[in-house]
Amino acid sequence: MDKMNLDEFFKRIGFSGPFEKPDQATLNAIHKRIVMTVPFENLSIHCGEKIGMDHKAIFNKIVREQRGGWCMEGNYLLAWVLRELGYDSVMLGARVTFGNANDPSAPESHLINMVTIDGRRYIADVSFGLSFQIWEPIELVSGKDHTEAAGVFRLIDQDGLWFFEKTSRKQKILNPDLAKSGEKEKKPTEQIYCFTLVPREKDHFTDINHKRQTEPNQLFTTKSITSLQTPTGFRILLGWTYTEVTFRPDEGVDLVDTRDLSDEEVETILREKFNIKLKNKLSPKNNKIGYGV
Repeated sequence: MDKMNLDEFFKRIGFSGPFEKPDQATLNAIHKRIVMTVPFENLSIHCGEKIGMDHKAIFNKIVREQRGGWCMEGNYLLAWVLRELGYDSVMLGARVTFGNANDPSAPESHLINMVTIDGRRYIADVSFGLSFQIWEPIELVSGKDHTEAAGVFRLIDQDGLWFFEKTSRKQKILNPDLAKSGEKEKKPTEQIYCFTLVPREKDHFTDINHKRQTEPNQLFTTKSITSLQTPTGFRILLGWTYTEVTFRPDEGVDLVDTRDLSDEEVETILREKFNIKLKNKLSPKNNKIGYGV
């Protein structure tokens, strides 16, 4: 396997610089290019492929094979990029609260990065997907609104436990009959995940990375998911259901356009809308576990 290099990575995400120093502007630009070009996806689970935590294997998959990945691929690769560029960064472990009713026994199953620039700390997360995906890093300041096209994100410090939340707009469903299939009703403000500032290493995530792709009756083994941000919103393929969401902040709504696909159309949508061409046959899956866009 050829050596990893930044030029190849930058070509994959369409980043042409300039890069003069590890500053906030460069971090913002790279972060946004990643979420616009590298899908959040778990298709390997449904293609008979194993997801490991080897940087070279992840680089080969995302950069050379034009695939995406989940947080222990996308954010783990970002950790390498940050180090190569000279940023002061550490990995953190987050516990997903969205859909878990803030279960205190839930494991730290989400990998994120914390970057310190000129004394200010930022959370960089390019691998959560859907409407909960930040386009640019969010500053680690409790209660400060971070407004993006998708809505208003913020971090809340509760005695050293940081909660990441989002206030969303109302959704206007263009075809409501299709959109009812297993979606979780959205609340105006929802907690997404929580974390402490204790630095984590790769070994902290190895076990949960294995469990999340092998345990039955949990999100990633019961649903095949592909999500990609666009300049106007995001796209998601959930099993055989394809949805395009258009952010309309000036109107106070998000437009949600959903349609069901045939097996043949799934392959076409992956290629045309996500730039993904799989080597192994995909078995789409969308069992009924609540999961809203």
